[in-house]
Amino acid sequence: MPTADELLGPSVIANLTECLGGELPATSAASKDFPGLSLSARTRHVRDALLADLPTTFPLFERRIRNASNNPAFTGWMIWPVTEALAVRATSAGTTGAAGSAEFDAGLVLLADLTSRLTGEFALRTFMDSDLDRTLAAALDWTAHPDPHVRRLASEGTRPFLPWGRRVAALTARPDATAAILESLYRDESDYVRRSVANHLNDLARTDPDLVVASARAFMAQPDANTPKLVRHALRTLIKKGHPDALALLGFAPPEGITVSDLLVTPQDVIAGTDMAFRFELANTSGSTQAVAVDYVVHHVRANGERSPKVFKLTHRTLAPGSRETVTRAHSFRPITTRRYYPGEHLIEIQVNGTVLADAVFRLSEATDTMTA
Repeated sequence: MPTADELLGPSVIANLTECLGGELPATSAASKDFPGLSLSARTRHVRDALLADLPTTFPLFERRIRNASNNPAFTGWMIWPVTEALAVRATSAGTTGAAGSAEFDAGLVLLADLTSRLTGEFALRTFMDSDLDRTLAAALDWTAHPDPHVRRLASEGTRPFLPWGRRVAALTARPDATAAILESLYRDESDYVRRSVANHLNDLARTDPDLVVASARAFMAQPDANTPKLVRHALRTLIKKGHPDALALLGFAPPEGITVSDLLVTPQDVIAGTDMAFRFELANTSGSTQAVAVDYVVHHVRANGERSPKVFKLTHRTLAPGSRETVTRAHSFRPITTRRYYPGEHLIEIQVNGTVLADAVFRLSEATDTMTA
């Protein structure tokens, strides 16, 4: 993955300054403070420098940005702080720049124009904080835009739990506020846009699962060839959690006649930094063919000694009547940045169509000095 210096380093800031016409003292000097700063912190730092250097009135600010847009070099990660500065200027442009003003609307238009150079999804949060309904109305208009980058901005920028994006309290308080945007885009011709719709719905599953299932059901009632894939991706969290209506929508009925037996974990004492393997027998004892979504749940020991479950996808199968299959998988306990492993008694569960059908315990032990050397 590129470093922060490669994405937004001194050379990028020098190019940005040149694109904006030079004579930007604060922006030119901004990179001197970059050492030790993350990418997002650098973005905020350059945003503030741009606000100090560029005109305070929005029309003159906009003119400067549009002039820079004539330069093909005005693109890439340098655009992120520009869109952040744009959002601040458009939503706080003095007495004529309050939400509902011409500056607010012009700022949204400019943001859409810039988003093909680098997405404006993060800057859109500032507009939503200022006037959510006005911003969502513009985003709904964007769903008919000829540029797929702008159509994606309508969905991605309004995600309630956008990665790297700050929360918008008014948005998370109204889970259905973006329903019209998603309905307009779920059959979009661009996979780039459709994937954003699916991720947006998956975000909403955290606060309103029933709304997500209702939206997915409505999409499936008027699908195109890509809708089943979109719905499966949108419901992935609810499927892992065993949400019955989400499972039913994807054709996974309660697992009557499905059995899981002979669950075996090896080794029983797993050393941190190594793998744990498990196997089990999956059988359909009923008289009808059944579709099954099989997941496994590892209940990790936390620092306080309690367990915390994490669901992992395993397999989707169609089981004929009387069929029996052996399922195997290895699970890694090698170090990762997003989880710390603690020693103690762990639990693994096998979950079929949202129902736990088998479980087993195993111990996780700390690695010895010889293993970590």
